Amino acid sequence: MLRCFIEAREALVRLRTDRDGVVSFEYVIVAACIVAAVAAAFGTDATTGIGSALSSAISTITSTVTNAASA
Repeated sequence: MLRCFIEAREALVRLRTDRDGVVSFEYVIVAACIVAAVAAAFGTDATTGIGSALSSAISTITSTVTNAASA
């Protein structure tokens, strides 16, 4: 998530220095689409989407490691 934020920020920095108005506007549209895609994939909290899947996978791995260590 941080990597996507950094890439979006770098795109906006390049956008600010770009002299072509049309190209600059296209960068804004692409950045908005990227932000929307990341928000759709990860959701706004960890209870839905990929956040939920990652939480359950980490819980499964943790319980498996704990059970293997105690056996």
